[in-house]
Amino acid sequence: MKPIIALSSCWCSHRHSDGYAMLQEMAGLGFEWVELSHGIKIILVPGILKAVEEGIVKISTCHNFCPLPTGVLHAAPNLYMPSSLDARERDQWLRQSKRTIDFAHQVKAAKVIMHLGATEFFWFNPARKVDNYLEAHEGEDLAADAAYRKLLTKSLAKLAKRSPPYWENTKQGLTELLPYAEQKGIKLGFENREKFEELPLDADHGALIEAMAKPNACGYWHDTGHAQIKQDMGLLNHREHLEKNAPHAIGFHLHDVTAAGRDHHAIGTGKIDFEMVSSFWRPEHTLVIELSPRLSVEEVLLSKKRVEELVAKRFGR
Repeated sequence: MKPIIALSSCWCSHRHSDGYAMLQEMAGLGFEWVELSHGIKIILVPGILKAVEEGIVKISTCHNFCPLPTGVLHAAPNLYMPSSLDARERDQWLRQSKRTIDFAHQVKAAKVIMHLGATEFFWFNPARKVDNYLEAHEGEDLAADAAYRKLLTKSLAKLAKRSPPYWENTKQGLTELLPYAEQKGIKLGFENREKFEELPLDADHGALIEAMAKPNACGYWHDTGHAQIKQDMGLLNHREHLEKNAPHAIGFHLHDVTAAGRDHHAIGTGKIDFEMVSSFWRPEHTLVIELSPRLSVEEVLLSKKRVEELVAKRFGR
């Protein structure tokens, strides 16, 4: 048994008005499996269902929200957040998340990847000072920068102080959603995020999954680009973060990060150590290549080839 290798529709969904043609294009690149990402417009659904029924491809995963809510025409994974202080927004998040689970069940996907909200600041968001410092020192190694470490420590303290009510809302929402996912046979993947204020905070993934106490209904979803961006910010060590969360991992979003810090680039063309990342892969994992729509067919195929080589090296041909 080997991990499933899939291509995320985020690479091409914006170019299509017919879901059948979209999946034909992806299958034409040699992909047996596809992730339906968070840019799937309603108009793509009939063609997707037809292609799945005919066996053009198989659907490995869906990314919340999928399909997009009616009237939304662009990728919007944070359209509604479970962390929100607004009960109406939390209700919409729950309703649309259940809709994604229903759709995943319909297309025979096994897993749904989710964003879990953010800590909101009405004034003086500490993330702005961190972002401004990083922008002013782009390309520099900040590990030994005392001024930056001081700023980061102060900003993290503000984040930790403000986060609890938002985090409690997220956990409450998941408590309501998980039984529904379990009933449908769908496993939810809680994705690590790249922005300073997004939830879960990096130290909280393991505790969240253990607190949910539903190992058949949820797990950790590792995004390589997000982890690298957080490492560059001095917020975590990529390998140590994987080591800590590997016991709960159910899948990966695979994409590289350039020297300038831009993610969703072709695998092997940036700074991420994919040999290291692949050492954490297990046969039951889902490996989703998640690339920018700006990338060429050649870069998609290069990424596919490199992931296949790593899988063969780890699991045999």
